[in-house]
Amino acid sequence: MSEPIDLRGVSCPANYVRVRLALESLPEGAEVEVLLDAGEPVLNVPRSLKNDGDRVLALEAEEGHYRMRVRRGGSRDVW
Repeated sequence: MSEPIDLRGVSCPANYVRVRLALESLPEGAEVEVLLDAGEPVLNVPRSLKNDGDRVLALEAEEGHYRMRVRRGGSRDVW
């Protein structure tokens, strides 16, 4: 897995759009890590990705932000 996509400080919906574009450039089943701010970003981005059919594998709080791991495609959510 490559470096996380750092979206701290990026507001909605731009943060979702950036994750969506990153996932679309990857093959089905590829995984990415994303750093998100608390509040709207951590609520809206995972929900939107799941609605698109992607799989949120992990969502963990870290100091001042969240780290999310998501897999492109997949029909069942772990988180």
